[in-house]
Amino acid sequence: MILAIDIGNTNIVIGCFNENKIEFTERLSTNHKSTELEYAILFKNVLEIHRINSENISGGIISSVVPSLTNVIKKAMQKLTSAEIMSVGPGIKTGLNILTDNPAQLGSDLVVDAVAGINEYPAPMAIFDMGTATTISVIDRNKNYLGGVIIPGIEVSLNSLVGGAAQLPKISLDPPKNVIGKNTVDCMRSGILYSTAASIDGMIKKLEEEIGERLTVVATGGLAGTVVPLCEREIILDDELLLKGLMIIYNKNK
Repeated sequence: MILAIDIGNTNIVIGCFNENKIEFTERLSTNHKSTELEYAILFKNVLEIHRINSENISGGIISSVVPSLTNVIKKAMQKLTSAEIMSVGPGIKTGLNILTDNPAQLGSDLVVDAVAGINEYPAPMAIFDMGTATTISVIDRNKNYLGGVIIPGIEVSLNSLVGGAAQLPKISLDPPKNVIGKNTVDCMRSGILYSTAASIDGMIKKLEEEIGERLTVVATGGLAGTVVPLCEREIILDDELLLKGLMIIYNKNK
């Protein structure tokens, strides 16, 4: 059993896989102040919920866009297993051909998403990862990583709006019944969710115009399940994309 963890600014995705089968995937809130012991206890509790004994963990792999937490999480995983823990980064084989100006700058989460994408879905494609930022990765028909787009995430935009407008309340991101809101909360929900959906539809159109082909579109991330149903364009929702990518990369390097 292999323990796989992706460290994001807002969430930590944790899961286990056994050869080519994902056993589970969960999301935890990222806490920049937690110690390695606190994370170890948290991970152990998640494993126990899914009836997995930490003694059965025979390896691990991490991807991270939070450098300050990478070693903390790695040491937490090492409290659960004495097996080797891989980190996605220089020296790790991914099989991804990156055509950006500086491939070393590409976030490990985007690399992992793209590795899963080219193995799971037909290219060319666009992958939307909806986290702290909404990122778009564009892959051509030859499965080369061309580049992408970075957009402020839904919660970042919403927090900025609430923080800058004294009379606007904090709200949950439940889908609104209508585009036209009848009260402040519904107006805000409609504004943030439908504008994000329209942005996704519009960006897909722009990307296809630039690349000259129709794209397979895949969405993942914590809020993707809320926004994708509001989009007009057909989009594949894949909550396990990160775990699939980590599984593929681990198997290439074990």
